[in-house]
Amino acid sequence: MTAERITSRSNPLIARVRRLRDKRSARREEGVLLGEGPKLLEEALRWGVELDSVICSEDCPLPALPPQVRTARVPGELLAYAADTRTPQGVLFLARIPQRALPERPEGSRYLILDGVQDPGNVGTIWRTADAFGADGLILGPGCADPWSPKTVRSTMGAAFRLPVYEEELGAAAEKLSAAGLPLYAAALGNPCRDVRQMDLSRCAVVIGSEGHGVSRQALELCRGTLRIPMTARCESLNAAVAAAVVLWEMGRGNL
Repeated sequence: MTAERITSRSNPLIARVRRLRDKRSARREEGVLLGEGPKLLEEALRWGVELDSVICSEDCPLPALPPQVRTARVPGELLAYAADTRTPQGVLFLARIPQRALPERPEGSRYLILDGVQDPGNVGTIWRTADAFGADGLILGPGCADPWSPKTVRSTMGAAFRLPVYEEELGAAAEKLSAAGLPLYAAALGNPCRDVRQMDLSRCAVVIGSEGHGVSRQALELCRGTLRIPMTARCESLNAAVAAAVVLWEMGRGNL
């Protein structure tokens, strides 16, 4: 594998990497994401993600890459200029974003819906947890962080290449889930509200609300009911990723 050598910040590939790093609109227009790190690159290769380009430091070992993938080696300071992190892990890569639309009748039995979860780290962590506990998909409603931002993808630890994510309006998602016979619940206080431990969540979808505002009124109106996670009286709420982990555990219990 012969790699070209790039040393200039003005190189078109470096400019493209920075544009895809910084702009959601550029990622959507090209259908390309920016990933970072050898582990994430290995996961992309393992799960058959279509790679576009790989940019690495001059001393970074690379796995075997498909022959059509553009490969470039750059000085450390240029990699740092292009990377999304302060201390780059030696390799950056561009890959095609999987094009997934939520089917009219979703397959599987367990879905998690995020309602306005804006922190990329939380979205990535929830995505990773949903993959670990056997969810069939993650649905992002309006106001959520970009699932294909570098920070979100990095936080998934490879789950972004394994578990499908869908971006869908809440009403449309509810209709499609209902068509598949999947009731919708919200992790929120409401009436009626049942203890998550007493619910049969083996076949359903559950909404997790935003860090600051919880589940939106629109989402609550679409749900069959609400469920609560028991906690000490002195504690009001959980971080969105932690709440999602508890719900996902209950959803997957007996199926893992």
